[in-house]
Amino acid sequence: MAVYKLGILKGDDIGLEVVPEAVKVLNAAVAGCGGVTLDWCELPVGYPSYLKSGETLPASTLDALYGLDGWILGPIGHMAYPKDDPKAINPHPILRRNFDLASNIRPARSHPSLPCLRQDVDLVIIRENNEGFQPDRNMYKGIGECMPTPDMALSLRVITRRNSSMVARTAFELARQRNGKKKVTAIHKNTVFKMGCGLFIDTCAEVSKEYPDVEFGTAVVDTFAMHLVMRPANFDVVVTTNMFGDILSDEAAGLVGGLGMAPGLCVGPRYAMAQATHGSAPDIAGKNIANPYAMIMSAQMLLSWLGNGKGDQEAVRAAENIEAALGKVLSDKESVTPDLGGTAGTDAMGNAVCRALEAL
Repeated sequence: MAVYKLGILKGDDIGLEVVPEAVKVLNAAVAGCGGVTLDWCELPVGYPSYLKSGETLPASTLDALYGLDGWILGPIGHMAYPKDDPKAINPHPILRRNFDLASNIRPARSHPSLPCLRQDVDLVIIRENNEGFQPDRNMYKGIGECMPTPDMALSLRVITRRNSSMVARTAFELARQRNGKKKVTAIHKNTVFKMGCGLFIDTCAEVSKEYPDVEFGTAVVDTFAMHLVMRPANFDVVVTTNMFGDILSDEAAGLVGGLGMAPGLCVGPRYAMAQATHGSAPDIAGKNIANPYAMIMSAQMLLSWLGNGKGDQEAVRAAENIEAALGKVLSDKESVTPDLGGTAGTDAMGNAVCRALEAL
């Protein structure tokens, strides 16, 4: 029997509500398949951790994560953390960097029972996670921005062959796993960033030679942004650099119903972290109306990734069952949260997914 050691990091605000639903659904899915055991470990993080211990990311949490296969991280409301306390840090960049989670996998899919701008979206965007323009993750010390004068700001972008190769390989492996077109499209702007985007595209092209069964193509980022709206069905797996991926994945989420329908998974050579794209939504926290879909699907992606990585067909089947169960629940207005046009609370939607799993 395969045993997966997984962490529970609830995060802030609605994370305290949606993460338990994701855990509940994963437990129900593996119970229905057999042959898979989930060994859970709950760890402190975020503002609740700060109130208790004075740290948003305790060293004990980091140490424990190294002994796990992966974990679920709830949304983090770091913008509300105390600004003058060095222990009130944003956990995101530290977790991504310390565990080499270079690939951020963000799927977007239309559901016929839900209102959305396009009904023909079924693609995955993979963004590089630890480099790019983002100043909190592209330097070993200091930050990648400076102001030489009060009227001038400079931002540094970092692109390496290593991380470009990692995200490209993630994209091609995922294209093989999906039932889609087995096609990878690399997004760039090498018409302007000839060295940075040039290195990224050249690296993706080199990796593509290892996957002759997967079609490989490229697109300039502004042109792709237009085609994503007009012809999303033309794309399968999309891979790009950090900032481009951050923007394009939100655009894709907008096509299928918004960030509440936008799950995510951060992966590296050894670890994986389920992390929905949406924020912590403090305005609705504690009201039992938060949509758990993105968090549940992020956890589903974690189980699928681990199962595929170990050749564990039972774990893969359990993950596939979660997706099927969610599809059934989304078509029942009495089982979904108000933002999806339904009347159910957060916990009731999680319970509905568990019942749908039992019926499979």
